[in-house]
Amino acid sequence: MPNETQSLDQVFRALSHATRRDVIEQLGRGPASMTALAEPHDMALPSFLQHLQVLEDAGMISSQKEGRVRTFQLEAPALISAEHWIDARRREWEKRLDQLDNLLISLNEKQKT
Repeated sequence: MPNETQSLDQVFRALSHATRRDVIEQLGRGPASMTALAEPHDMALPSFLQHLQVLEDAGMISSQKEGRVRTFQLEAPALISAEHWIDARRREWEKRLDQLDNLLISLNEKQKT
């Protein structure tokens, strides 16, 4: 089983391509068949299937086959772990920017006196 860092690496690698980000957006509106997901993209189905495989390997989507139709859906845990990682970085930078702001205010007040 991959550790959290490896999982995040896979998620961000998966999100590094516009086609895969588009698939995530499409699936955000609900489950969809491979054909429906591939329709807006100008590429051969085998190439598109590779993008779906990257997303599935990263744990961001899952699929099930019913008859001849394969339907894909989002899987929240991988997306949530990426969101938590990004949120932690955001909080860290907000704290640093607040500290800088306080320092600049303090220097400005000292300069006025």
